[in-house]
Parts: sequence; C-alpha cells; structure tokens
Amino acid sequence: MELVANDPNDLYEEKRLILPNGDINWNCPCLGRMASGPCGKLFNVAFSCFRYSMEDVKGSDCIDQFRAMQGCMQKYPDLYFQKEEEKPGDRLEETAASEATATIEEEGSS
Repeated sequence: MELVANDPNDLYEEKRLILPNGDINWNCPCLGRMASGPCGKLFNVAFSCFRYSMEDVKGSDCIDQFRAMQGCMQKYPDLYFQKEEEKPGDRLEETAASEATATIEEEGSS
C-alpha cells in the first residue's frame, strides 16, 4: 500500500497525530488544548523534540523542554488539567506511547 501525502480527499489525515509525510499534525484533536494557549509553544518544542529524538531512550534529550512545559502548565491548572490527579504531560505520555506503537506496527508491516 502506498501512502499519498497531502491528499485533499483524505478525511482521516486531519485526525492523525503524525501525517503520512512524518510531520506532526498540530491540529489533531487528540492534542486537545495542549498545543494552544499560553503554553502551546513550549508544548510544541517539547513534543517536537520527543518526536524527532534519536536517543537510545527516546526523548531523554528533551527533559529540559518538558520541564519548561510542565512549569508553564502548572501556572494554568484550569486551562490544562481536566482532573485533580492529572499532571502536565499525562496525556502527552499516553499519546506518545500510542504513536510509538503505531510507528512500530507501521515499520513492521513494510
């Protein structure tokens, strides 16, 4: 199966976290409010770092970026936290794990 990047008729593409060309889809509904608001730029930097990390422990080179993002999000708990026990990055970790699994499955099927 061949992927066609930027197919205007591909309705699924707008809902995917990673586009067929490998870029991050910042408009993906799965990101919720993470990529917008006062901490959106810090989230974009941290998540981009994780996405493109080449370290053996993926993202281990992004700790400072995630700390900066977390510090910002803690200043706006009403904006970024849904539940009292949820912490900054909880959904990001779930999303990253799902993305990693999907990437591994895609690579295994090629």
